[in-house]
Amino acid sequence: MRNVILVLSAAAAIGALGTAPAAAVGTRYPFCIQGNEQPGLSNCTFTSYEQCQATASGRFLWCIPNPFYAGGGNGPRASRRPLPPPPPAIPFFEPFND
Repeated sequence: MRNVILVLSAAAAIGALGTAPAAAVGTRYPFCIQGNEQPGLSNCTFTSYEQCQATASGRFLWCIPNPFYAGGGNGPRASRRPLPPPPPAIPFFEPFND
């Protein structure tokens, strides 16, 4: 009995290695199709808006941008300006100069 439990545990562990988290599924393409037939973000497999519109044509479906699409990463990087120096500190108490 102990061997059966050990084998089943090992098989479950090996099977769990190939699974992906739910957030990673369908996030690779920039457009999703939604509607009565496709609830939520269940079909985000379109590389262009035109491709998505052609699939949605004639049905109660519409296309939206994928909110989880990260982009190709080939665009220009944002640059950051250096911050100006802080103003000089004003002392809380200045001695009288008499």
